[in-house]
Amino acid sequence: MTSPDPAAVRRIVHIDMDAFFASVEQRDDPALRGRPVAVGGSSLRGVVAAASYEARPFGVRSAMPSVRAARLCPGLVFVKPRFEVYKAVSQQIRAIFARFTPVIEPLSLDEAYLDLTDHLDGRTATRIAQEIRALIRAETGLTASAGVSYNKFLAKLASDQRKPDGLFVIPPEAGPEFVLSLPIGRFHGIGPATAAKMERHGIRTGADLRRQTQAFLIARFGKSGQYYFDVARGIDHRPVRPDRIRKSIGAETTFLDDIHDPAAAAAALAPLADKVWRHAEAHGLGGRTVTLKAKYSDFQIVTRAHSLPRPVASRAMLLAQAVALLAQVLPDPRGVRLLGVTLSGLGTAPEGPAPPDQLSLFD
Repeated sequence: MTSPDPAAVRRIVHIDMDAFFASVEQRDDPALRGRPVAVGGSSLRGVVAAASYEARPFGVRSAMPSVRAARLCPGLVFVKPRFEVYKAVSQQIRAIFARFTPVIEPLSLDEAYLDLTDHLDGRTATRIAQEIRALIRAETGLTASAGVSYNKFLAKLASDQRKPDGLFVIPPEAGPEFVLSLPIGRFHGIGPATAAKMERHGIRTGADLRRQTQAFLIARFGKSGQYYFDVARGIDHRPVRPDRIRKSIGAETTFLDDIHDPAAAAAALAPLADKVWRHAEAHGLGGRTVTLKAKYSDFQIVTRAHSLPRPVASRAMLLAQAVALLAQVLPDPRGVRLLGVTLSGLGTAPEGPAPPDQLSLFD
């Protein structure tokens, strides 16, 4: 496969902080250093927002129910999240990025794309990535991993290659071949449900994906089919967008067995609300519209939404809104095989206590 023209090659860096929330807690509390730490939840309820590297060998991961995490790692220390601290540190890190380029696309508090193409100042993108990592360590006491490549897809893959505290470069001549041996689940933009669908078509690696025709992928995966066709060849033309605005935050889950009982379905919404609210807090966002998605056993999908006069003020309120919407889709003789919760109408989260009329839906 022909390599891109060097004159036209972009220089993209993806910076990903290492176990960000947990690392901040270990930095600020010496007693936590070297110990398995879970940020969020408790040993009895909630979900893990982040896990330290000491916890990960036990199988503890973000978005895992806290009760399961405690069972996997008996010595796990649960720490209450301090999102204001994480946001402040994230702003420090973003200020470091801004010393090198104005073209920064934050993905969350702990990761971002940087386009250095027109801001090299005689240096290589790899050298700048090294400088950024060194400044982050010196000014925040934290470590970051970096991926350097000629597009966003490969830069993100590269940043995960040598975590934690690593740097990996995928040059233009290596990009098309790099993806061939990767499991399809490693591809950014291919979630568990899509990966399972691909495996049913015999697509398990990048090489399998590349063997598919453009028409085949579009027919089976819709508009995403073109993206899959391209990235299997190391192609990704998406620009780094400093004005990127997130429109919604959502989470969904598919059940092994269809759920018919509304009470069981309501219980299944709790971890979804946890996940959505955690992301909203991490981004400092609030939303006015809660949407419930349900897929019945016959694969029919329905959505129900409710918009509030003010942003949802708490995780409990988000869950209550979702449970109220559930009454519109269950009971149903078909049962549901999938449920999802989405928060949209996003904007900066309000500070201070919620006004008393925000619970008007339940008055």
